[in-house]
Amino acid sequence: MARKCQVSGIGPRYGSSISHAHNKTKRRFLPNLQKKRIWVQELNREVTIKLSAKSLKTISKNGTADIAKMIREKKIKVN
Repeated sequence: MARKCQVSGIGPRYGSSISHAHNKTKRRFLPNLQKKRIWVQELNREVTIKLSAKSLKTISKNGTADIAKMIREKKIKVN
């Protein structure tokens, strides 16, 4: 699977590592992904999704309605 948040779509960013001598080499900044089991009240079941830490905080604050909507629209693949 790709290193991408299933809820927000956040993926790797690209940039440069800069040495003390100011030599630049390409590198990737990977998102902080977590694999979590979340109880979705609207679907009355637990789902396992891969999401970023920022998305997890947002879900904790706003609830799981958006996840249930995405699962119903088949935007998130859930086992």
